[in-house]
Amino acid sequence: MTGPRNWLTTTLRWLAGIAIAVPAALLLGASPAAAHPMPHSVVQLDVYKESVSARLELPVDDFSRASGIDLSKATSSTLSNRAGAIRSYLREHIRPTTTDGGTWQVAVGTLSLSRTQQTSTGPYRELVAKAVLTPPAGGDVRHFAFDYDVIVHQVVTHIVLVTVRQDWAAGRVDGGGSTQVGTIRIDTRTMKVPALKVDLGAGSAWRGFVAMLRLGGDHILTGTDHLLFLLILLLPAPLAATGGRWTGLVGARTALARIGRVTLAFTAGHSIALAATALGRLDIPDRPVEAFIAVSILVGAVHAIRPLFPGKEALVAGVFGLGHGMAFSFVLAEMHLSTGQLVSSLFGFNLGIELVQLLLVCLALPSLLVLARLRVQAALRLSGAVLTGMASVGWLADRLGLPNPVARAADGAGAHTTLLLATLAVTALASIVWRMTLGRRAGTDADLSPAEEAPDSTTNPALLRSGR
Repeated sequence: MTGPRNWLTTTLRWLAGIAIAVPAALLLGASPAAAHPMPHSVVQLDVYKESVSARLELPVDDFSRASGIDLSKATSSTLSNRAGAIRSYLREHIRPTTTDGGTWQVAVGTLSLSRTQQTSTGPYRELVAKAVLTPPAGGDVRHFAFDYDVIVHQVVTHIVLVTVRQDWAAGRVDGGGSTQVGTIRIDTRTMKVPALKVDLGAGSAWRGFVAMLRLGGDHILTGTDHLLFLLILLLPAPLAATGGRWTGLVGARTALARIGRVTLAFTAGHSIALAATALGRLDIPDRPVEAFIAVSILVGAVHAIRPLFPGKEALVAGVFGLGHGMAFSFVLAEMHLSTGQLVSSLFGFNLGIELVQLLLVCLALPSLLVLARLRVQAALRLSGAVLTGMASVGWLADRLGLPNPVARAADGAGAHTTLLLATLAVTALASIVWRMTLGRRAGTDADLSPAEEAPDSTTNPALLRSGR
């Protein structure tokens, strides 16, 4: 029995040795790229009517290895020394063509360095380059061959992800994400890099219009500063001002008229400024405009505490609305639309703003009217005004170059739009029910019989004492 046992033992030892040796040999012989996942390149496309803009995100180490341009020690300040060589290299390796072989023009613009990381990789440095790709006359920006081998022709394990970030005709305008078009990699059978066939579909002006309509609605709904300015001006609308204080109530019709005038004036103000700034393609610095908006909210908050301009809220809303309209135009300016696309976008974007604004005012209206008749209205009004004022001061400091947690918290409130709409809807419904309940009670009191309305003098001590 000893022989078979020795044979079995020897066999098991050999198998165990092979099981250990083979993986060890594979690990020792593997290249660093195989042992550690390497970052890939990203090409983000923005599709316009007559050109395509490309943002290239290139890992510095792989780019240096492929191009022979050493950027390992380059910094943002020294990158300009290599800018000419980098642009020349990129132009040689970015060769888009029409579907029938027509050559596109490639212009490489700004270059920058940054630090980032991707899934399964650690932090690394990347070269960011921007390029404009222009087809020949009659070329189609929605269907073309993207011949691109910036890194992958030398680093055979490298992968390029090609995505579309903005495409107005396809309804992609918010810049909130990218749609992957395809990947570029070397063909291991031929050791060549095939061109990527880009097919973005037909696209249409209607899809662009609808996308801008939706974007306008989202912008006012998530733009906490615009929303707060309008609501804080409407807050004291049902109140009467006497002696520099909010005292008493105005009639329901007067309150509704005030709310209507303020809303229409704000709409007119920002619509005029939005149209003038966008169609005129005016290059207005954003920081002064954003600071002006913060000041407008602060003025509205103070007015809700103590009347600064009673009866002139509509005029103030229109004036400050001009600044808000300029801020809205920044969204359109970033899209670099053609004149026809811009006109359509302007109408859709503004219509989206107005529809959501009207919805919010209608939801807030019942609560504003009921709140004014509650004993706690003063406390609630002051609390809302103080919180709004704090947010505006935080925004003002942030937009003047002093970031702070108050501004970040106020901006974060715009992420909870569903909760905001639900709260407004519930309070509006509760306010309507409350008003209807009071109306029924008042109607019941008015329907009392004469015996119930007139006190009985024989049983009323006060009337007996008065001799009535």
